[in-house]
Amino acid sequence: MKRLVSVLAALVLFLGGLGLFTHPSAAADAIYRNEADAKLKTEFGQKFDLNNSDVRDFRELRGFYPGLAGKIAKYSPFETVEDVLEIPGLSATQLQRLQDNLDKFTVTPPSDVFNEEANRFNIGVY
Repeated sequence: MKRLVSVLAALVLFLGGLGLFTHPSAAADAIYRNEADAKLKTEFGQKFDLNNSDVRDFRELRGFYPGLAGKIAKYSPFETVEDVLEIPGLSATQLQRLQDNLDKFTVTPPSDVFNEEANRFNIGVY
């Protein structure tokens, strides 16, 4: 009997090391995770993502909502944070606001969950 328990314990440890046997709560977390949840665990959750934040997110920054935020959404995706400074038609004030806030921005690959249809312009909050 002791030998059987030892063999089963070794098997569980081996399978766990291969990732084939995990705790049930870890499996549940994997099932209920979606693309939006995964994105929130990146820098996207702490900074304004120029490729995925909607227009309303920029209300926290003075002078961004709705005009400048709309331009950011319209001209994305951006490869780097500094690319936002190259949006055509920026006024001197808008350009200065962008430069002053570059440290508050991040760029991650565009995600369908945040960009499909017109969700970045109208997220349905009424």
